[in-house]
Amino acid sequence: MNTAVAPGPELSVIVVNWNTKDMTIECPESLYRETRDTSFEVLLIDNGSHDGSADAIAARFPQVRLLRESVNHGFAKANNIAAEQARGRKLLLLNSDTVVLDGAVDKLVRFSARVPRARIWGGRTVYGDGSLNIGSAWGRQTVWSAFCFASGLSLLLSRFSLFDPEAMRGWDRGSEREVDIVSGCFLMIDRDLWEELGGFDQDFFMYAEEADLCLRAGARGARPRITPEATIIHYGGASATSNSQAVRRVLRAKVALARKHMRPTSARMVHLLFVFAAALRRAAYGLMSSLAGKGREQAQVWDAVWRDRHSRAGGADRQSG
Repeated sequence: MNTAVAPGPELSVIVVNWNTKDMTIECPESLYRETRDTSFEVLLIDNGSHDGSADAIAARFPQVRLLRESVNHGFAKANNIAAEQARGRKLLLLNSDTVVLDGAVDKLVRFSARVPRARIWGGRTVYGDGSLNIGSAWGRQTVWSAFCFASGLSLLLSRFSLFDPEAMRGWDRGSEREVDIVSGCFLMIDRDLWEELGGFDQDFFMYAEEADLCLRAGARGARPRITPEATIIHYGGASATSNSQAVRRVLRAKVALARKHMRPTSARMVHLLFVFAAALRRAAYGLMSSLAGKGREQAQVWDAVWRDRHSRAGGADRQSG
């Protein structure tokens, strides 16, 4: 009797959904429409949504391997759960609030074959109106980048890459380039590298998990790389429940990232700089709100971040909140 197992597809596309039904439907629609040359499967993991997402996906896309979870695991753990069941030789992490354009996945697969040493690959992202979304790639966090953020230099002098090094604003993402970090919204990785790294570090509930993954991969010889040929829409921020929650989670994640990848003294400096950033913005927006009646919402956001400052010392946000 022939017991040979059929080979898996070239690519496993993993989509994590949490209460973004309409966007999530648009994502696989564009993926199936625009991907013609690559054999692939889609695993969609629903993180306990309460907007009918899972039922809508099941009805619309019976070919999708739908994983229904009862709780919100966060981005890192959800991807890990799905990756364990994936059969592809490569994994593609694709955000639920994305739209695949002009054969982008096929182009990314061809790019990976052309530069296999990268081992992690990404493309170019744009907003819904076609304008550039710089969030497809990032530079690594440093004490200098944290100082520029804390002092406001990254905002006031953002046109100069020196003062906003993580965003790399001097690069329009229109050229191929090696980068420190490929965004998890559109990240392709060799499956064996993913397994070698143990997937995402689940201490990161949301935000910075791809930064940690890419930095660990780079330490093992990977050279993450971006191509402008593969372009998708990434709306961004669809799963954030409030501005203050998003800011708090980002800062918690960045503190945890610093503690994991920097020397203790540098990590402590990063943490203190973020505390200073919260204090400065709380005071500035509070004054603006009192004197000019403007910035009230931002004042409330940074007041919440300031009150949350002690929790950032403990590391990443593990709550599902």
